[in-house]
Amino acid sequence: MNFLVINLRKYFFTILFFLFLVSLLVFSNTNFIAAQNGLVIWATKVLPSLFPFFVGAELLCSTNFTYILGKALKKIIKPIFNVPSESIIAIILGIISGYPVGAKVVCNLKKQKIISKIEAERLIAFTNNSGPLFILGTVGIALFGNQKIGLILLFSHIISSILVGYFFRFWKSDKIEVNFIENKFNSQNTPIKVADLGEILGNSIKKSISSILLIGGFIVLFSVILSILENSGIFDEIANIFSTFGIPKDISISTITGIIELTNGVTLVSNLYSINPLVSILIVSFLLGFGGFSVLLQVYSIIAKENISIKPYFYGKLLHGLFSVTITYILFIVY
Repeated sequence: MNFLVINLRKYFFTILFFLFLVSLLVFSNTNFIAAQNGLVIWATKVLPSLFPFFVGAELLCSTNFTYILGKALKKIIKPIFNVPSESIIAIILGIISGYPVGAKVVCNLKKQKIISKIEAERLIAFTNNSGPLFILGTVGIALFGNQKIGLILLFSHIISSILVGYFFRFWKSDKIEVNFIENKFNSQNTPIKVADLGEILGNSIKKSISSILLIGGFIVLFSVILSILENSGIFDEIANIFSTFGIPKDISISTITGIIELTNGVTLVSNLYSINPLVSILIVSFLLGFGGFSVLLQVYSIIAKENISIKPYFYGKLLHGLFSVTITYILFIVY
């Protein structure tokens, strides 16, 4: 038995990927449709909304903006979040841009040696969030048909992100990075010259295209994975297990879908609003905070290049989801 367990651990991913390939062949018809739908979502929603932010973030990180803003907020950022004041750009863009712009900016700051590895891990825990346009427009108005719900979810999301940032100020606070030297020269770059504008813009677009294509790949892949789980009956089996605890099938399936992939899950959960408004809103609030494993892997693919641990991100997003549920519940009851 021990030998079998050891072999399963050793060849787990080999077996998993082989089963995935077989599933692609068995459910080829539905997988094709799912891939098309994922591609449409990426092309019509994700690409137009995220790509400009990616380019903008790259351009800002090439200027002295981080130094100017960091200097203005120096007495606020360091005491609250225990990170350099120049990190404010990651905090702001992480709140207003949506997944995974915050992670991209954190990596840029670390690459420029403005922040250390530990500081990057503190930042990654709370600077990668759902965007206001998605929460207010897509979730609040389009899905729930209620702007008030969108505002409640957005307020809960932002406050929870700040709370997570405060708690993670203590992340590895007892450790000192001996080899890290803060690069003040890079954090106070001289203004961009007109002669350099073309090169900077070109590099920003190249890097942004690479990131947005990567996100598109994840969206299509996870759309196919969700289709396989649904058509293979795995979702039904999981729902049956949860039903023994009194959890309705539609709630368990929609929640699990959201934990795997955010957009599809939020859409399914919002359909339950007419049946149980409070439960559906609380689940959506948690999913927006957690972000789903699809986003987690997107972030991991970005931060792995800079040797930033994924652990603080995972713990931070779980905490973010729990904080969001609590604040959303209070606001829903009060208002």
